[in-house]
Amino acid sequence: MATKTLSVRMKAEEYRFLSDLAEEEREDLSTTLRELMEKGRVLLAIEKYRRGEASLEKAARLAGASMARMMEVLREYGVTLNLESEDYQAGLTRLRKAW
Repeated sequence: MATKTLSVRMKAEEYRFLSDLAEEEREDLSTTLRELMEKGRVLLAIEKYRRGEASLEKAARLAGASMARMMEVLREYGVTLNLESEDYQAGLTRLRKAW
C-alpha cells in the first residue's frame, strides 16, 4: 500500500486532545489520527445513509467497507436499512465482474 504524507494545521486544543488520546492509547500521533479518520469515515457514512444522502453502495465506499460489512455496521448503530434498486443493481454488477 502506497502512503502519502500530509501536514495538518489544527487548533491547539485539538492537538492537545490528539496528544492526550495518543498517550492514553500508548500510540504515536499518526496512528491515533489514522484511527480517528477511519472511525470518522464510518460515522460520516452512517449519517449520510440515515439522512438519505447516500445509497448503501456510496455509504460503503465512504466507510471503506464492503456493502455486506456496511449493512452490519448500520444494524449495529440501529439504522434501518433502506435498500433501493440501485443497491441491488450495484451488487449484481459486482457479482458479474467477480465471475
